[in-house]
Amino acid sequence: MYGKQTETAIAAVSYLAAIWKGPATQRVSAADIADGRGLQRPFVAKLLSSLSQAGIVNGSPGPGGGYALAKDPAEIHFRDVWSLFERPESSRVGFVGSEICGVSMPNGLSDRICRVEQAMNALLDETTFDVFCVKPELLAAELVPIERTEDRQAG
Repeated sequence: MYGKQTETAIAAVSYLAAIWKGPATQRVSAADIADGRGLQRPFVAKLLSSLSQAGIVNGSPGPGGGYALAKDPAEIHFRDVWSLFERPESSRVGFVGSEICGVSMPNGLSDRICRVEQAMNALLDETTFDVFCVKPELLAAELVPIERTEDRQAG
């Protein structure tokens, strides 16, 4: 439902979302992003240029330069990145319900694929990159005191 460009761009933006600390977030290089996600450096640099032109990331050249998100991760939907590299009609599975597979009318398989596409569209439209941010309130809730065995036995 999406290609390598989209996958890599989402990985790059997710990296920037994970380090987001507001407008004062330190910029990181394309190489840092690529290495942090195990991606090819030249490919990431190329995609960051497209993401910058679209206003999703800000980039600045030279020493002390680098990339950061252009806005809060909660304001960037997966669809924003997806739509830069995909065409809406390209995700459709064309052989189902067509003469190519020998069936010209919708069938059970085409209905199932339609539901998958609807779920994918919902994910793209509803999910923002803040899912990659570390939220202090969630960390505090997860830090439950661990009771040591000897403490229980002493009481």
